[in-house]
Formats: sequence, C-alpha cells, structure tokens
Amino acid sequence: MRGITKTFPGVKALSDVNLTVRAGEIHAICGENGAGKSTLMKVLSGVHEHGSYDGEIHFEGERVAFKDIRAGERHGIVIIHQELALVPYLSIAENIFLGNEQSSRGFIDWHGTLRRASALLARVGLNEKPQTPVADIGVGKQQLVEIAKALSKEVKLLILDEPTAALNDEDSAKLLDLILELREQGIASIIISHKLNEIRAITDSVTILRDGRTIETLTVRESPDAEPQLSEDRIIRGMVGRDLDHRFPDRTPYEGEDAGSLALAVANWTVRHPIDHQRKVVDDVSLTVRRGEIVGIAGLMGAGRTELAMSVFGRSYGQYVTGTVSVGGREVATKTVPAAVAAGIAYVTEDRKQYGLNLIDDINRNISLASLPGMRRKDGFVDGHRERSVAERYRKSMNIKAPTVFEQVGRLSGGNQQKVVLSKWIHADPEVLILDEPTRGIDVGAKYEIYTVIDRLAAAGKAVLFISSELPELLGMCDRIYTMAEGRLTGEVDRADATQELLMRHMTQNRS
Repeated sequence: MRGITKTFPGVKALSDVNLTVRAGEIHAICGENGAGKSTLMKVLSGVHEHGSYDGEIHFEGERVAFKDIRAGERHGIVIIHQELALVPYLSIAENIFLGNEQSSRGFIDWHGTLRRASALLARVGLNEKPQTPVADIGVGKQQLVEIAKALSKEVKLLILDEPTAALNDEDSAKLLDLILELREQGIASIIISHKLNEIRAITDSVTILRDGRTIETLTVRESPDAEPQLSEDRIIRGMVGRDLDHRFPDRTPYEGEDAGSLALAVANWTVRHPIDHQRKVVDDVSLTVRRGEIVGIAGLMGAGRTELAMSVFGRSYGQYVTGTVSVGGREVATKTVPAAVAAGIAYVTEDRKQYGLNLIDDINRNISLASLPGMRRKDGFVDGHRERSVAERYRKSMNIKAPTVFEQVGRLSGGNQQKVVLSKWIHADPEVLILDEPTRGIDVGAKYEIYTVIDRLAAAGKAVLFISSELPELLGMCDRIYTMAEGRLTGEVDRADATQELLMRHMTQNRS
C-alpha cells in the first residue's frame, strides 16, 4: 500500500500511509485508538471502494483496485472484523458458505456443503458438527468459524481485527496457534491488536500508525523460529510517541472522614440462568467494597463475573433467587435498573456498543442519559443549555477526541467511546461504580487515561468494583481481588500478596 490517504467529512483518517507485507508472514498493525488501523484495513480489503481514497495497492506484483469486498476476496484478501459477521440462527456450514453457496443445477448441494464444511472445520481444529447452529457455540469457536469461512474463499492474505479481544486465555492461545499453522501453509496474516504480548509471541513484523500516519515498521524476529527481539516498551514508545514509565497511576488513598467504611455489601447472592433455570450462574456470592477502594474480580470466561454485575445492577440478567445488596450500610432494593441507579449504583457494561451507548446519537445526549431528571427544567423538558455545558466539560476533562459534543458516538474510536460511557456514569454521581472490562479493545495510551480517571474516582471516595480478564491490569489497579469460578467466589487476595500465579490457581479451582 503506497501513499494511502482517506478522508471522511471533517476528518483525515489516513494521510500518506505506506504498508508492505511479505508473502507468508504474520504482520501486526499497532497504534492508539483512532490511529487509522481499521480504516487502512478496510481500504485494503475493499470495504472502502477504490476511488474513495488516494494512493495505490499492489498485490502479488500487480496493481489492484477493489470496487467492493467481494472483489478483494476474489484476489484472496479476506477480512475478519472485530464484530463477527455470523448469523446466529444459521448452521456453521450455512455461515461458512453464506453468499458463496455450493450449488448444483441451480439448487444448493447440501451434501457437498456439509462435506466441505467438515473438511474446513478439521483444518481449523474445530470439533463441531457443521449442522450446529452458530448460536450454540462460544465466541472462541465462532472466531474459528470465521477463519474456516475465509479458507473457503482460497485466502492468501487474512486480515484479523482484534481477533482475541473477546476471548479467554485458552481460546486466544488456540487461535494464535492456528494463525501460526496458516503461516506454515503459506498464508500471510495481518493482525490488529492491542495485546502486545501476543504481537511479540507470533508476529514477524509490526507497523505502527499514529494520527493516521505511518510512524515505522519494526522487525519482531529475524526468522519464524527465532526469539522476539522487540520489547513491548519499544512498541509503546512508537504508538504514543513517548516512553510510558508506568503502565498504571500511583494509587492515591481516600482520606475522607468515612474512609474505610462499607460502600457496597452483596450477601448470599444467587442467580439462575435465564433459560436453564436449573443452572446457577451466580451461587451464594458475598463481597464488600469500601469507600475509596478499588476491588477486582478475576475469573475465566464463564466464571459468572458479568452475570454477577448485571444481576446486582437492577437484576438485568438471569432469574433472581436470593441475596441482599447494601449501599452505605443500608439495604437497598435493586429490582430494576432505575432502582439501582437511585440507590447509588452505576454499571459500565463490557459491551459498550450494545448496552452502554446510543451509537446513532451524539456525545451530548449520551452523557446526559443516566441523569436526565437532574437536567429537567420547570416545564418538564430537558435544559439543552445545561446538557451541552455538562457534555463540553466532560469532553475536555476526559480528553474525548472529538471536534464538538455533537459528534455522533458511533464515529468515535473505542477508547473515546469508553470515555463517553464513563462520563455518563460519573455525572450521575454514584456511590458505587461497577466497571466490567472497562479497557477492552483500547490501546495502552487510552488505557492509562482511563486508569487515571478510575483512580481519581477512588481518591474522591467512590467505591469501584473492577472486572477484568487481564490479570496485570487487576494487579496494577486493585487494592483487593476476588476470584470466581463456576459462579462461586473461590478466593480473596490483598494487593500485597497478589500474583498472577496465585490468582490463576484460585480461578481454576473446582467448586467441589
């Protein structure tokens, strides 16, 4: 890719970007949120058609111009987006060949479809029947289905946008091993990822983008079997333009007169699965969070962390069985989301796009959503001037990168979207803030900004319950850490004693 420039109304997303990928290599693209990584890959794959950008693309020695994504796929360039493009109620086989149906004499050849799908599933190491509905398999397996779908199109260059962002450690390892196997088969891959340890583990080269420009391309290893020569700190320096001496802010303890008093107490909390009422997804969980304290919850996928958070926050998941919630030492009713908010509890969801934001509305209205009663004029209507004033204050204080508060939230980068969600709940002034994967899919620079906001909230006396799949994040931010497995708490570890090994031991405990 030579001199790629792409402009959206009012924003230059890419400016004279160059990218070279060798045949059969694994090439990473790194950069902060909003650096232009996904836009560059959409240009390469044909999502952004030829003519909508300036510059040239050369593939296998010939200059190419793709009018759409199908044209890119015909050349062997296939992109797998961060939001998987599978139809949940169709089978695995139907999804693999969707738009590329195996037909004979104008009719779908189901026997051939299932046979080819089985061969592709074996190739990606997925032990599932091709007739299985996609809704019945986990996210990790759905990623493998997407790769099988790409292989059905005779892929030569596979583009993966944050492929492990929603996966647990085990599924991530399987996916990375598969990418290495594809390299052995001569298939090149481009990976967009914020997980620098994964980049060092499997990639050969990395290109760093910053503010829509190519900064540099670095060699990770000289040969596929060689040890990585590139450090995470060197990649970070390229991404943010400076050294990050500390990944996490120094903890500033809360020193108010009520320091150390209980802010949140959950006792004997039990919730059943919303469909399978015989299965407990949260089983007799009791925990506490004090004012000014950041308390983590660690657990593998399926441990029940999100189910616990959502059920406490207005019983918005599962079938409540038993348990109590107390805020500030007083038992409160949290049967609905408005009741939970009124009790002083806020919940920043792990799925900001589906549950945390109205993507087709602007920053201004998204920030005011959780506190509209306080924005009301005497005549019952929202005070637009006050709403704009509040949004503008948070745009500046949270460093939300947008020209105005009237920018549509769906057009913001992931890091800036997360800052809007945090702004919404901070303005609601809760006593307890539950954060569910607050930095998922966010670059290291934006992560540090969000960590600073969280630490500032705790220093002001707020209680923070912090759920994360990244153990270094919990170790760097939390005063105490609870561990969960199969819906139950399996351990409680103080900051001074916490290590990744100890947490993992508790997270993998059998409930028996």
